[in-house]
Amino acid sequence: MVDRINAALRPMPTWALYILCILPVPWLLYQAQTGGLGRDPIKALEHELGSLALQLLIAGLCITPLRKYVGLNLLKFRRAIGVMAFVYVTLHLAVWVFLDMSMLWQQMWADIWKRPYITIGMAGFITLLPLAVTSNNLSVRKLGGATWRKLHKLTYLAVLLGGVHFIWLVKGIQLEPLLYMAAILSLLALRFMDKRRG
Repeated sequence: MVDRINAALRPMPTWALYILCILPVPWLLYQAQTGGLGRDPIKALEHELGSLALQLLIAGLCITPLRKYVGLNLLKFRRAIGVMAFVYVTLHLAVWVFLDMSMLWQQMWADIWKRPYITIGMAGFITLLPLAVTSNNLSVRKLGGATWRKLHKLTYLAVLLGGVHFIWLVKGIQLEPLLYMAAILSLLALRFMDKRRG
């Protein structure tokens, strides 16, 4: 079964994944305009974009374990998943800056310093910046494969910061962010154990 899936995915171009991943954006914008996101469409749009970003980051973490333990080879799509995760993080931030805060820069800076969940979220975005900039073949050649791989281990920090951001964002103890964090910690623990065994 896994071999059939690998064979079916082998000819699939990576650009198709970019198109597939961006499809929720026009739908969410339509929902926001037509009342489909509830009473506060801006907050709902922020939440949906942030959730999609975190889901893509977690999906990127799943690729190596899926290959190692299941035999499913999705390595060719890992870079596309990472780039689209950054796109959704950027959109999540853009909604906050332009729609939620209306570009009130002084208030935004104050919130970044005073509100821990915003501080953590901004730290996660900054962590992803060098990864997005170097997610191309030229950077791999310029940095060298080993250095590039070390740099891109920042993904682990970024996804952890994203999980903490989500937990601190919600009021009280809620199941959804805890499930995301459980998935993140499980995947990171699996990588740590694999490294120790290696």
